[in-house]
Amino acid sequence: MLKKKYEFKILFSKGKIAYGSNLTMYILKNKLTVNKLGIAVSKKSGKAVDRNRIKRLIKENYSIFEDRIECGYNILISVNKKCEIKKVDYYIVKKEIEKLFKKSEIWLEKYEKSIDKNH
Repeated sequence: MLKKKYEFKILFSKGKIAYGSNLTMYILKNKLTVNKLGIAVSKKSGKAVDRNRIKRLIKENYSIFEDRIECGYNILISVNKKCEIKKVDYYIVKKEIEKLFKKSEIWLEKYEKSIDKNH
């Protein structure tokens, strides 16, 4: 996990950005062989219970897609200010995170082809 303030600052300033309707993703290559995830939710988004709920949804959905994305990136998922976090559910977050990974071009193509064959 990304936890340090300077890690977030570097991602905000130098990271590649992918926008969604509820989430924004910042991605920057790191020197490790693993991905590091950070989650940013503004206090203006809602009370602590609601902010923690959306963080749990993001972490859970990230863990589902973790093996389908390239390794070696710092990833910051930020909740947009206009997002009504009380109305966001598991499936909305899942769909949006998948869309953002594909948009940011770190989605592994081999999973894309195997998914298409099954449907």
